[in-house]
Amino acid sequence: MHRFYIEPRQSQNALLPLSEKESHHAVDVLRVRRGERVVALDGQGCELLCEVQELAPRAVTLRVVQKNLIPALSCQLTLLQAIPKGKTMDSIVQKATELGAHRIVPLLSERTVTQLESETAAHKVEKWLGTAIEAIKQCDSAWLPRIDVPITLPAFLAGGERAELSLVASLQDGARHPRHYFQTFFQEHQHLPASIAVWVGPEGDFTPAEMNAIRAAGALPISLGPLVLRSETAALYCLSVLNYELQAPPR
Repeated sequence: MHRFYIEPRQSQNALLPLSEKESHHAVDVLRVRRGERVVALDGQGCELLCEVQELAPRAVTLRVVQKNLIPALSCQLTLLQAIPKGKTMDSIVQKATELGAHRIVPLLSERTVTQLESETAAHKVEKWLGTAIEAIKQCDSAWLPRIDVPITLPAFLAGGERAELSLVASLQDGARHPRHYFQTFFQEHQHLPASIAVWVGPEGDFTPAEMNAIRAAGALPISLGPLVLRSETAALYCLSVLNYELQAPPR
C-alpha cells in the first residue's frame, strides 16, 4: 500500500490535501487511482488509512477512513554524527531513520571538512528531513526523527544533555564491546535503557581532546571490531548493534 507524508497539523482533518510534491509522486510516479486505499503518515505516530478522493496532477486529496496511533519505540536512540564530506550525510540520515533513530545531531568537529554558514545549515537540515521522510515511507515507520541544526561539539556538550546510556565509537585502547555496557546497565537498573546516545566521529576519529571531553560528559568507549570503519559505516554499525541489543532478552 502506498504511503504519503502529511504535516502533523493535518492529521486531525477528515480530508487531507497532499503537498504538490507528494501529489506529483502519487499521480505521475505511482499512478494511484480515485478510490484506491493508501496510507498517510504525520511522522509523529499517526498512521491514517485513506481513500484517494480527488485526483489532479498537482493536487491530490485523501479521505480518512481509519486512524491508528503507533507507539514510539521503547528506547530513544540519538545519533551524534560528525558531518562527513560530500553527500555522505544524506545516506547516514536515511539509514539512521530506517534503524529507528529518534534524533540525529550533525556535529561540526575539529576534523570535519564541511563548514556550514547558517543559511547553508538550514538548507541542509531541510534536505536531510526530506531524506528522512522518504525513509519512513519506505520502512513502514510512523515516526520521523528529529534532525538538529549542525552544532559544534563544545556547544552541544555545554547544553548538558544526558542519555541513560551514552556511548562513543572509539579507536583508542580500552574500548569495550557494546554488550558489556548493556549487561552492566541491566545489572545495575534491572531494565534496559530508555534513552541511548551514540557518538560517531569523522574520518580519522575525534581528536584526543574531543574524545576526552565526550568521555568526561559520561560517554563510554565502544569498539567497532578489529577493522577501521569509514564514518558512515561506523554509524550504521553502531545503530544496528544497539537495535540488536535492545531487542535481545535481558541477560
